[in-house]
Amino acid sequence: MDSIPIKIKICNPVFIEQGFPLPGYVSKGASGMDIRACVEAPVTLDPGRIKLIPTGLALSIPPGYEVQIRPRSGLALKHGIGMVNAPGTIDSDYRGEVGIILINWGEAPFVIRMGDRVAQMVLSKVYRADLQRVEKLDATKRGKGGFGHSGVQ
Repeated sequence: MDSIPIKIKICNPVFIEQGFPLPGYVSKGASGMDIRACVEAPVTLDPGRIKLIPTGLALSIPPGYEVQIRPRSGLALKHGIGMVNAPGTIDSDYRGEVGIILINWGEAPFVIRMGDRVAQMVLSKVYRADLQRVEKLDATKRGKGGFGHSGVQ
């Protein structure tokens, strides 16, 4: 499996002082690296609310790649915690701190503490589109059939 070097900068010294590891793969087959919250004090995310959760990290991603920030399935299933903009995109030319936009779709408040694993990062290859304006598109069997056009059964 190929690996692509990604430079990572710690923006908040509390991250190191608390001894939290950098994002990493939990298993050999994992495609995402868990990323942790870097909050000064516990943050309560009430039902229906959205908050930006800092990570204390910034990335230098090589051109031709992006990092996608995705929700953690366990938080979604057990607590209704997701991401408003899933997946979030970290472009190769962004150098600021990575933030996670969390939402509580659950029924109870959810508390986020320093070091909690709140999302995952996935490195993806980026392909640039070459848009070509035409008067007519090629025909397909589906045609203009949109939302729900194929039914449920």
